[in-house]
Amino acid sequence: MAAARHPVLYARWGVADTLDGRFDMITLHTFLALDRLKGVEEGFRQDLVDELFLDMDRSLREMGVGDISVGKKVRKMAEVFYGRIAAYDQALEGPEGALDAAIARNVFPEGAAGDGPGRLAEYVMQQRGHLASQDTSGIARGTIRFQEPTP
Repeated sequence: MAAARHPVLYARWGVADTLDGRFDMITLHTFLALDRLKGVEEGFRQDLVDELFLDMDRSLREMGVGDISVGKKVRKMAEVFYGRIAAYDQALEGPEGALDAAIARNVFPEGAAGDGPGRLAEYVMQQRGHLASQDTSGIARGTIRFQEPTP
């Protein structure tokens, strides 16, 4: 969560500092963790996603969303989350520029000002390399470390 809240993402790279923008950054960082653990810790991967949505449920309730609406909102968030995970997975397998395009489409749906999508795509690739060097069992225990984004 701390990495998803880093000020550079919002102040320098143009991610909207809104509920949607923050959800997009949580999704992107969760994608990085899931990607790192692909084929290694399947049970943990599902536990991570389950915990993410339990936290989303708690957060919505704390913000005052009514009990009746919470389930619908969480289901919609799950649809968005899984759509983005699939898009980023496909983009990593796609041609050069595919990740930039996926990020632009998902994180900057109103159009990006400046180089935000490219910077985020670069950040994703740097983080993938950084996470690859971390011990899998440590990550599964919750000691994942993301690098600071460079302004």
